[in-house]
Amino acid sequence: MKSMIAIAVGMVSLASSFAALSAQEVNIYSYRQSFLIDPVVAHFEKETGINVNVVFAKKGLAERLKREGKYTKADIVLTTDISRLMELKDKGLVASVNSSIIESNVPAHLRDPQDEWFALTTRVRNIYASKARVGDVAITYEDLASEKYKGKICTRSGKHPYTVALVSSMIAHHGEKETATWLTKVKDNLARKPQGNDRGQIKAIAAGQCDISLGNSYYFGKMLTDDKQKATAQAVNILFPNQQNRGAHINVSGMALTKYAPNKAAAIKLMEYLTGDLAQGIYAKVNMEYPVKPSVEKSPLVASWGDFKADQLPMNDIAKHRKQALKLLDQVKFDL
Repeated sequence: MKSMIAIAVGMVSLASSFAALSAQEVNIYSYRQSFLIDPVVAHFEKETGINVNVVFAKKGLAERLKREGKYTKADIVLTTDISRLMELKDKGLVASVNSSIIESNVPAHLRDPQDEWFALTTRVRNIYASKARVGDVAITYEDLASEKYKGKICTRSGKHPYTVALVSSMIAHHGEKETATWLTKVKDNLARKPQGNDRGQIKAIAAGQCDISLGNSYYFGKMLTDDKQKATAQAVNILFPNQQNRGAHINVSGMALTKYAPNKAAAIKLMEYLTGDLAQGIYAKVNMEYPVKPSVEKSPLVASWGDFKADQLPMNDIAKHRKQALKLLDQVKFDL
């Protein structure tokens, strides 16, 4: 009788354990679109039995987290750039994560010194150039201020996080005064008022509206694999700037654990998973970004563009200049 009771108690205990496991979940607030996250989430859920819920937004997630405070359901925030990661950190909305797995997968210059955010992928702020009118040339970001590009440059808004990050990196390397001069000259070289997205700059080059533009590498890759946009993309070369000195500026997508994460243990499991081989490989294949884990291969198309030298300046050193960058963009009236 006692043995039967013991077995029954054991079965109840086991059932409770399985119920607790199946009840585990992770809630994500994401600036990244669902088609990029869904494949990784599906694998994670299958391997761990942990349910993952994703809320997508184009903006305002930091404000939402601040408003929700300790009552938030969010465990992780996924972002598309360093500016949004630093916004979360500066507003005290994230917590540090002590994980040897993440630290071994993500190089030091691509994570916060206090482990409050981590990069998941990198993307180069390339220069797109007309094959017919510019060709495959060596070029630097500093060259964009040259008289030879007068009236030949297209770019998106100066207030966009990608532009702000590039200007921040210029401040980090050259100082505020020299960057202000550079920014003024770049504005003077614009062929049109800043507008559109990165794909729009490629389209403008193909249409003859300008000769060169700034753009993230993966947009070029996406256009080359889209039958409707392939011919347009083939009108430009993708150039890696500053290869003879500091290397090309890179930005990152990244992640952070929220300060009041209700499912902290499960969330850290997912964060570790996102830096692993499978997830990094999916990011590389689906979005044609560069994996942060050095051992993970790039997609064949991205690899076909060749190796390049990347600026090794820590992301934290770039991000700390973003307020100065915004001030300079306003000062030179870049978007007007």
